[in-house]
Amino acid sequence: MTNSNNTKEQTRKFFIYARKSTDSEDRQVRSIGDQISELKELAKKENLEIIDTIVEKQTAKKPGRPLFAEMLKKLEAGEAVGILAWHPDRLARNSVDGGQIIYLVDTGVIQELKFPTFWFDPTPQGKFMLSIAFGQSKYYVDNLSENIKRGHRQKLKNGLWPQMAPLGYLNNKETKQIYVDKEKSPFIEKAFEAYATGNYTLKNLRKKINDLGLVGKKGKMLSVSNYQYLLQNPFYYGLIRYGGEFYEGKHKPIISKKLFDEVQEVMKRKSKPQKVKKMKFFLYRGFFKCGECGFTITADKKIKKSGKEYIYYYCTKKNPHHQCTQNVFTREEKISSQISEELQKVSLPDDCADWMIKELKKEKIQSSKSSDFFVQKTEKELSKLDEKLEKLMNAYLESVLNISEYQKAKNFLINQKQVLKDKLNAFELKSNNRFELADKFIKDSKQAKIIASKENPEGIRDFLKKIGSNFQIQNQNISFLPRGAWQIVAKSALSASPAGEATAPQVRKTSENSEIVNWRRGRDSNPQVLADGGFQNRWNSRYPTSPFGVNIPHVQPRVGHG
Repeated sequence: MTNSNNTKEQTRKFFIYARKSTDSEDRQVRSIGDQISELKELAKKENLEIIDTIVEKQTAKKPGRPLFAEMLKKLEAGEAVGILAWHPDRLARNSVDGGQIIYLVDTGVIQELKFPTFWFDPTPQGKFMLSIAFGQSKYYVDNLSENIKRGHRQKLKNGLWPQMAPLGYLNNKETKQIYVDKEKSPFIEKAFEAYATGNYTLKNLRKKINDLGLVGKKGKMLSVSNYQYLLQNPFYYGLIRYGGEFYEGKHKPIISKKLFDEVQEVMKRKSKPQKVKKMKFFLYRGFFKCGECGFTITADKKIKKSGKEYIYYYCTKKNPHHQCTQNVFTREEKISSQISEELQKVSLPDDCADWMIKELKKEKIQSSKSSDFFVQKTEKELSKLDEKLEKLMNAYLESVLNISEYQKAKNFLINQKQVLKDKLNAFELKSNNRFELADKFIKDSKQAKIIASKENPEGIRDFLKKIGSNFQIQNQNISFLPRGAWQIVAKSALSASPAGEATAPQVRKTSENSEIVNWRRGRDSNPQVLADGGFQNRWNSRYPTSPFGVNIPHVQPRVGHG
C-alpha cells in the first residue's frame, strides 16, 4: 500500500504538445505520429501522467496558435505542471511565444519542460539554454525566410512564378515550372470573354461560370471576390505582378493583353446589364426581316380545331414609312424545309473537297516562308526594349532613379514588350488560321448536305447563319445574302444536290466565258481559300472552266426561294 502511494505522489501531470506546419522549414521534422510515440515512451519512463495530447498543424513563426494558447491557460489554472515536446522549436519560433514560456517558468506556472532531444532544468542555466534554443529557432526561421525571398527574386527574374500556380495553371513538381490546366483554363478564358461584353456583373458572371463547372483549388465554388481578383490578374496574359512590380513570365498565356484591357475598361465603368424581358421561345423569331418593309418577322402559336399546334411567322408592320402588304403567315416547318434546300446548294462533292484540302496544305508550306520579314522586324523591336530595360536597371543601381520611378518605367516597358509579343503571336496565329479556316470551310461545305438531311431545326438554322446574312421572308419565301466563298459554291455546279453530286460537264457548262478572280477572305470571318498564285493556278489547271473563275460583282445577288 505504501509503495502504491509513493508511486502516485511521484506522478506529475503533463501535456503532450506536438506540432507540424506545412511550411518548408518543418519538412524535415519528424511526423506527428513519431513525435507522439516517442513522447509517450518518455512519459512512461519518467513516470509522468499525460492529461491531454495536443496536436497543432500551424506554423510557429508568429504568435496566435489557438491550441497553444489554450494549453498555457490550462497550465495557469493548475491543470498540469509541465509540457512534453519533441524540441523547444515545437513550442516557439518567435520572440513572443518564447518569452511567454520562459516567463511562466520564472513564475512557477510551468515547473518542468521535457524534450527527448534537449536537456532542461528550471534553473538559471537551464532557462539561459532554453532562451538560446528559442533564439536559434527564430534565427533559423528568419534566415530561411530571407533565403526564400532571395529564391523568389531569382525565379521572378527568370520569368517563373515562385508560389502556387493561379487557378487555370498547374505546378510541375519535377521541373518546378507552371503549365496550363487544360481542364480549367477554358473556363478562365470564357470568364474574361463574357465579362468583356459588358453584359455581366461579377455576381452574374460567378453564377454563369460556376454553373459550367469551374471550381477552386480545393474543389470549392469561387466567390465574387475570387472572380474580381481573377479578372484583374495580369498573369493570364503573360505578365507576373509581384510586390507591385511586373516581370515577364515564361508561362503560356490563357488570354491576350487586348482582352485583359477590355475587361479592365468594363470593370472601371462598372457596367450593369439591362434587364431583358423573358419571351416565349420561337426558333426563327428575330432571325428574319420582312422582305418588303425591312421590319422584324415575329412569331405566334396557333391551335387548330383538331387541337394540333402550329407556329406561324409574320411581319410586325411597324415601319412608319411604309404600309406593308405582307398579310400571309408562313408556317415554321415550311421555313425549315426551304433552309434545308439552300444548304444542299453549298455542299461540295467529296472528291473535289478532298483535293482542295490537299492543295491548301501545299500552299501553307509556301506561305510560311514569306512571314520571316515581319517576325524578324518584331524581334528586333523586342531586342531594343530589352536594351532599354537593361539601361533602366543600371540607372536604378547607380541611384539615378528611385525605386518608384524605376518600377513605373519598367512596368511601362514590360507592357510594351507584351503588346509586341501579342502582335507576333497574332500574326503567327493568323498565318496558320488563314489555312485552318479555309480547311474548316471546305469540310463544312462537305457536311452541309448531311446537316440538311437531319431532323435538327436548330442545327439547320445555325448553319444557315454561318453561311449568310440579311435573312428575309417575303410571300412565304426565304432569301439571304451568302457570304463570299459560300456564294461561289451555291452558284456553282460543284455543289452537291439531293439527287447526287455534280458532274464534269455540269462544271464546264456553269462557268463558260467567265473571268478568273481570286477567292479571298474579306472583312468578315470567311476563310481565304484561294491566294495569289499557287492554289489558284493549280485549281485552274485542274478545272480550266471551273465556277471559281466566276466574276463576283461588288453587290452580291440574293439566294432564296420564290
